[in-house]
Amino acid sequence: MLPDLATSAALGGLALGYALGSIPFGLIFTRFAGLGDVRAIGSGNIGATNVLRTGRKGLAAATLLGDALKGTAAVLIARQLGEGPALAAGLGAFLGHLFPVWLGFKGGKGVATFIGVLLAFSPPTLAAFAAIWLGLAFALKYSSLAALAASAATPLVLWALGAPTQAVLFLLLGLLLWWKHAPNIRRLAAGTEGRIGQKG
Repeated sequence: MLPDLATSAALGGLALGYALGSIPFGLIFTRFAGLGDVRAIGSGNIGATNVLRTGRKGLAAATLLGDALKGTAAVLIARQLGEGPALAAGLGAFLGHLFPVWLGFKGGKGVATFIGVLLAFSPPTLAAFAAIWLGLAFALKYSSLAALAASAATPLVLWALGAPTQAVLFLLLGLLLWWKHAPNIRRLAAGTEGRIGQKG
């Protein structure tokens, strides 16, 4: 039995999102810059934070932008087919970033792509995310803790703004983000997590 049109559109959105989300901008940018494989340094991650460890702030900023906008683009393209495909594309983009098939399903931690998907769905909620992140990052100097707290607040803000379906999506994305940050959470609990601006 063939899937109905709505299911087909949602599956198409999921596939589109995954394809865009799985583009490893950090790896691509560092290789084109002649810096080799970014997975061989620091945390071994392909995200902007690890790219920054190369000492190239411009490449880190480009990685952050690319990882965010691939999520935004996936949602905006799929939204032409409806809200269901857009939600599926947001999920697909996030999964693609976390588990890219091209890299043996070993991707980034998802903060930038989370932000990009959120930008496409709810700029006001993204503003709340940014306010929470900046406030905690400034006060406590822990980037990971600030991102975790902001991601946890996101579904609540969406629900309060009358977007329950989007809230469910970001609850799922937030759980995945927290799971990918398990090592950071352990270091935070042990008091060994690096602070913003900390040397060495």
